[in-house]
Amino acid sequence: MSPATWSELAPGVHVRRHEELELNCGLVVGERRALVIDTRSTTTWGQELADSVRSVTELEQVVVNTHAHYDHCFGNAAFRDSQIYAHVGAADDLRRTAEHQRGQVVEHLRRTAREPLAQQVVDTEIVLPFYLVDSDTELDLGGRTVQLLYGGRAHTDHDLVVAAPDAGVVFWGDLVEQGADPAMDDSFPLEWGTTVEALRHREAAVTAEIAVPGHGDVVDSAFVDSQQAQLTALSAVLGEGLREDVRELDTMVAKCRGLGLQDATLRDAAMRVLETR
Repeated sequence: MSPATWSELAPGVHVRRHEELELNCGLVVGERRALVIDTRSTTTWGQELADSVRSVTELEQVVVNTHAHYDHCFGNAAFRDSQIYAHVGAADDLRRTAEHQRGQVVEHLRRTAREPLAQQVVDTEIVLPFYLVDSDTELDLGGRTVQLLYGGRAHTDHDLVVAAPDAGVVFWGDLVEQGADPAMDDSFPLEWGTTVEALRHREAAVTAEIAVPGHGDVVDSAFVDSQQAQLTALSAVLGEGLREDVRELDTMVAKCRGLGLQDATLRDAAMRVLETR
């Protein structure tokens, strides 16, 4: 596994791509503080991330978790002395689901013969974010301001997007995915497209041309708009199925084909909608 390195997207704005899950973490450096965006999936990997930040800057580290999925926040223990921001729903979700997530990940890693990594996950202490927001929030890093944006339910019910307006960069978390379909497991497929559209029209994001997805290659605003249109089209078809009183999963999946999404993605989205009808 080749070592991850920071790539500078704009002055003082960096992304670090990791081989595990093609995960992206972000770093925005101000004059007094540096904001770390997501913390990876174990305490060990979180510490490796924290150490790598210090290779870029010695400033105080502040953290934001974009959402409460393990790969974005289980590394929080390595940042326990930092202010850790998240949506209030992320803290609630982590309290409720952290051990279930841990169990699922450990079982998968052991099934795929990755015991050392499984043990890292077992040994990881869950540290909750404790600076909690429920609406758009500005963070002053000294000489530059970043914005934590909340647009509504989408990939989860608590996704935060991080915008660095002066650099024209937006970190989208898992609201945007490159190289794989958007993950629907805990999602709100009827609302996801609308949420991304609303966020795209925020002043801090509307002119941003650099978009960092939660996983995959850095993209541009056109990619975000294309994926938003795809998610909106999925919502329309699923909504039509509900109005037609479709109750069978296979029938709902069949209605959604042709949108450029894999059947597994369509099945997860349809299950979410049928479960909450």
